[in-house]
Amino acid sequence: MNQDDSGHTPTSAGPAIILVEPQLGENIGMVARAMANFGLSNLRLVSPRDGWPNEKAIATASRADHVIRATQVFDKLEHAIGDLSFLYATTARPRDGFKPVHGPVEAGRELRGRERIGQRTGILFGREKFGLSNEEVALADVIVTFPVDPGFSSLNIAQAVLLMSYEWMKAGLDRETDTNFRGPEMEPASKEHLNSFMGHLERALDDRGYFRPPEKKPRMLDGLRSVFTRPAFAEAEIKVLRGVLSSLDYFSPKEPRGAGYPDRKAEADRAARSEDADE
Repeated sequence: MNQDDSGHTPTSAGPAIILVEPQLGENIGMVARAMANFGLSNLRLVSPRDGWPNEKAIATASRADHVIRATQVFDKLEHAIGDLSFLYATTARPRDGFKPVHGPVEAGRELRGRERIGQRTGILFGREKFGLSNEEVALADVIVTFPVDPGFSSLNIAQAVLLMSYEWMKAGLDRETDTNFRGPEMEPASKEHLNSFMGHLERALDDRGYFRPPEKKPRMLDGLRSVFTRPAFAEAEIKVLRGVLSSLDYFSPKEPRGAGYPDRKAEADRAARSEDADE
């Protein structure tokens, strides 16, 4: 495979994306970008209003150069789909006829399955203003429609291509919940580490007068254990928390932090007043 100017190596072409009489070069460029995001590169235009190539399309493609350079232009829709053996037509409104209607998830899986057996497939998208005509939809094998709000069902053409491109990519993953990268794999902390941390935490809180009144300490400790055991902390996270406690231990004040609590301060003030009165 050839690389584009950015050093990107295009993935397999996948289904052809066919735009019927697109009007704005900017929309064509955004379509190319959406395709490139999800591994598609076969873009076909049927009678683009402003001709081709189009500088505005190139500018908005955001370096999807391999898609732009390979774009094919046709005078008639029949010519654009002539080499395909299976075709979806996107539409947001009900159509007369007997064609099956699929959602985007089902369509993505269908397209992947047909690619595996060597079939050439395509997805047909209509004009920005009014989509596809009934005659154009009739050339497709199946209709695909999106689960949008019926009261506002019109999608920008690039948005529609993005949704279908996403479903195409997702259907090719080993698991549809996969992503290109994950967070670090972290082993859950052992009970030994957790218990050691809880002992450290208890000592630090004791030094600062946290457990008040003293008879509630067991219940308060139970609450803390619930907080720190429910999320299944990883060992690395426990080490971070231990570092926090160690810092508190190192800079611990001479007197328990609890000595400054309002009720203790009130007791100290009363004692001071009593001594003044005795004098």
